[in-house]
This record gives sequence, structure tokens and C-alpha cells, in this order.
Amino acid sequence: MSFLIVLAALAFLMFAAYRGHSVILFAPIAALGAVLLTDPSLVAPMFTGLFMAKMVGFLKLYFPVFMLGAVFGKLIELSGFSKSIVAATIGLLGRSRAMLSIVLVCALLTYGGVSLFVVVFAVYPFAAELFRQADIPKRLIPGTIALGAFTFTMDSLPGTPQIQNIIPTSFFGTTAWAAPWLGTLGGVFILIVGMSYLEWRRRKAARAGEGYGQNLVNEPAPFEGGKLANPIIAILPLLLVGVTNKIFTDLIPRLYGATTSFTPAVVGKAEPVVQQVSRVAGIWAVEGALLVGIVCVLVFAWRPVRQRFAAGSQAAVGGALLASMNTASEYGFGAVIAALPGFRVVADALHAIPNPLVNEAVTVTALAGVTGSASGGMSIALGAMADTFVANAHAAGIPLEVFHRVAAMASGGMDTLPHNGAVITLLAVTGLTHRQSYKDIFAITIIKTLAVFVVIALYYTTGLV
Repeated sequence: MSFLIVLAALAFLMFAAYRGHSVILFAPIAALGAVLLTDPSLVAPMFTGLFMAKMVGFLKLYFPVFMLGAVFGKLIELSGFSKSIVAATIGLLGRSRAMLSIVLVCALLTYGGVSLFVVVFAVYPFAAELFRQADIPKRLIPGTIALGAFTFTMDSLPGTPQIQNIIPTSFFGTTAWAAPWLGTLGGVFILIVGMSYLEWRRRKAARAGEGYGQNLVNEPAPFEGGKLANPIIAILPLLLVGVTNKIFTDLIPRLYGATTSFTPAVVGKAEPVVQQVSRVAGIWAVEGALLVGIVCVLVFAWRPVRQRFAAGSQAAVGGALLASMNTASEYGFGAVIAALPGFRVVADALHAIPNPLVNEAVTVTALAGVTGSASGGMSIALGAMADTFVANAHAAGIPLEVFHRVAAMASGGMDTLPHNGAVITLLAVTGLTHRQSYKDIFAITIIKTLAVFVVIALYYTTGLV
């Protein structure tokens, strides 16, 4: 019964999200409904002590990233930089390569360390412009961005700085470069199959006479600043965000050390505030990099931006608030579900899978799907079963690097169910609904999940690591 309660809560939230209802409203309803059916006396304590604590904790850490990312994306749009980049891309690759262009830009930013959420905000303005000029249906943008940002550069390619590739290092004693051959081959598989799928969808829409679309929501404002900027200047802010993010990531721990503290200057005796730098260094780095990108846009395009900066920044902050609240609600939902007995039933049942790599892959992707979070599901799975995975690896003679890569890639598979925070953010930013675009996101998810088992098969047949 406890398992059915968890399953019902998950199904209810996915249904509500797919039907276009507010996740901010329905995530706590679904989570607390499951608590009510499990133990009614825990409804209030779980709401305040777990759901709201996790939700507020997420906002405390990530709202500035959402806000700065949204402002950066809006400035890229208002400055005409997005239109300049699109014009140069069309001239270089042609209109028929619009989707590949967006995938490659997303991949570059993600592999450069830019947060997935920031990539969505930054890339959408010129994705919309490029798709409009190429007359490709706007509903295909989310699937295209998902392929570029949520798949091979998130956790497959060795060395990617995304959190999904970092979490396994603390459990397996590996590095971000674990299993380079398997990760690279898995990434190539995802890129080729994913692009083949998206191009098939584009050609099908073209044969049906479907264009970009009309009466759409959240369309980027048309550029009214006259002459477009040089494409090199236009792409400079994007490159600066990636480069400075890497620099700050290395520099911040050296400047502050493992922890830093200060005493607030208030009346009376104040307790010192201690900050664990290792937990926030990556977030500080992204925030600093986005500020550099914003300043860069303002320096090179102050004249076209200044007229609409007030209205544009207000719209950006409003969008960031909605997107971050959606994601934070999902985070709170996942925390509550993971605390219920039914979730333990799911985790324990996964122990029965005999093959150690398949066991790990199914466990991680299933728990990521239930919690709606790649990093959350993987953290729970590895936190509970890492010792078992390590013992299985030693018994089977499998390098821990392989377990690292399989866990990382599996986390980004079924976590992209309809209730996933990144999916909801992506749809909110692009102004589309689950009904319009989720089919393509889910297809990319299937390809991503399949790639994990391709990598496992490659290891067993070739011994590559």
C-alpha cells in the first residue's frame, strides 16, 4: 500500500503538470496527499519541516542564478545579439542546420560549466529567432535545447563540470574524467540518434506545411536598434560566461578556503555567520560569470538596450521567479516522497536486479524519475547503495570508473518526466505547454536512457573504459 501511495502521488503530479496546472500549487498537494494517506499526523510537520525547508533552501541557493540568467538572456535579446548570432549561423551552416546550431551552442555552454537553467534562458532568444527565420515549428525548440543541454554534455562526456558528473566522485573515489572512452561513445550515440530524431520531426512538420506558428506566448521582442552588432561581439558575452565561470570555479576556493565567516554588525551580541565555501563555490562562480556577461552586453550595446531595460528586466525577473518557484516546488515534492515508506519499498525492490551495472543504472534512473531530479535521485541512490555497488564492482572485477559513468548517465534519463523541474522551467521560458512539446522531450529522454545500456553493452563486449 505504501508503494501504491507513492506511485499515485507521482502519477497525480505528472497528470497535473501535463494538463498545464501550476506545479507550485499541485506539488505540495500531491506530496501532502501521500503523507495524509501514510500517516495523517505527519502532514503539518512534513509540510513545514521538510517540504518548505527544502523549497526555501533551493530558492536560497539558486534564485540568484535563475534571476541573473533570465536578465542575461533578456539582454541578449534586446541588444540584437541573438539576431546577429542567428544571421551569422544561417550564413555559415544554412537554414536547414538550425537545430544542429542550437544543440551545439547549448553543448558548448553546458560543457563550459554554465548551469542548465542558465543555458535555457541564454539560448532561447536566438533559438526562437533562428527557428522563426528557418520556419521550423516553435514547439520543437524545447526538445532541441534538451538534447544540447540535458544529455551528453550534462553527464556523458568526460570532464563535464555539471553536478551530475561530480556527485559520483565522492562515492567511488573517481574524477570527473572517469571512463572517458565509454562516456565519449555514449555521448556520440546520444548526439547522432537525438539529431536524427529531431530532423525527422522537422521534415515531417515541413511536409505537413507547418511553419513556426502564430499567436505564441513569450516571444522574444523584435530588435529595433538598427544595425546589428558584429557576430564576434554578439557571441562574446556567451563565451565570457563560460570562460569566467571556469576561472571563478578555480579561484573562489583558493581565495576563501574551505570555510569563511563574519560577524554581522548589529546591536547586541551577534553569532558569527559561517559559510561552507565548498558547497557554494560553484554557485558563486556561475553568478559572477553571469554578472560579467551582463556587463559585457551593456558595454557593447547600451544604446539599443537602455530604452527597454526597465520593462525587459521586470519581465525577466518575473519569469525567473516563476521558473525557480516551479523547480523549488518539485524539489520539495521529491524530498517528501523520498521520506515516505513507499519510497524505501521502491529502493529495496531494485536490489533484486542481478547484473551489477544494470542494477545501478535502473536504480539511479528510477529514483531520479520518482524524485523528479537527476542529482537528487542519484544522491539518494548512491547514498543508500554505494557500498553495495563498490562491493559488486570488486567482486565482478569492474573498474569503479565504469560505475561512475553509468550512474552519471543514468541520472539524466528518466528524471525528465513531466514533473521534472528542468522540464517545467524549459517549457515556462519558451512559453509552451507539455501538450505541445513534451513528446519530443520524452523522446530525447528515451534516447538518453537507451544510451546507458549501450555503454554497458560496450563495456562487456570490448572492455573499454
